[in-house]
Amino acid sequence: MSASPDPQAAPRARRWSLIRSLTLADFVTLGNATCGVLAIFAALEFVDSGNPSTAWLALALVPAAGVADFLDGRIARRSRRQSVLGADLDSLADLLSFGMAPAAIAFALGLKGGWDKAILVYFVCCGLSRLARFNVTAAELSDATGKVRYFEGTPIPSTVLLVLVLALLQASGLVGSNLPFGVVNLGWELHPISFLFAASGSAMISKRLRVPKF
Repeated sequence: MSASPDPQAAPRARRWSLIRSLTLADFVTLGNATCGVLAIFAALEFVDSGNPSTAWLALALVPAAGVADFLDGRIARRSRRQSVLGADLDSLADLLSFGMAPAAIAFALGLKGGWDKAILVYFVCCGLSRLARFNVTAAELSDATGKVRYFEGTPIPSTVLLVLVLALLQASGLVGSNLPFGVVNLGWELHPISFLFAASGSAMISKRLRVPKF
C-alpha cells in the first residue's frame, strides 16, 4: 500500500506563490511604487519639519519613479515574460507615483486652500479614471502585434512635468505664502496656480486628445 500523501505538502507548494509569479519587470514596477510612497512620506515630513531637503527628496523621487515606469515595459517586452498581475501592478504604481505623489507634494508646497484641495482631489480622480479606462480599452486600441497605438488622453506619467514646475518654484523660493499669482478667497482659499493640476487632470480624461504611444 502506498503511503498517504502529506496534507502539509500542498500548502507548502503554494507558499510564496505570489512572489514567485512576479517577473523582473514586476519588481521594477514595485520600485516605481516604492518611489511614489517614499515621495508622499517625504512631502508629509516637509509639512511637519519644513526641512527643504525633504521637499527636494519628494520632488526627485517622482522622476525616479518615471525611470522605473519606462524600464518595466521595456524589460517585459525584451524578456517576453508578462505576468497576469503586470498590468494591474503598473496601473496601481502609476496612481501612487504620478497621481498621489504630485498632489501630496503640491499640498506640502502650499496648495492648502479648500479649493486647492478640491482641485487636487479632482486631479487624482482623473488619473485613476484614466488608468481604469486604459486597462479596459487597451485591447481595442492595440494593433495586430498587440501593441497599443495611442493613448486616449495624456498618460499619467506626464504629470512629471507638473513636478518639474513645482521644483522650479521650490528653487526660486516661490512656495508657501509666496506662490505665484497669490491667493483668492472664494469662501475657500484658491491659489490660481492650482489650475495647472485641473488642466492636467482634464487632459488625462479627454477622449478626443490622442497621444501616440512610442
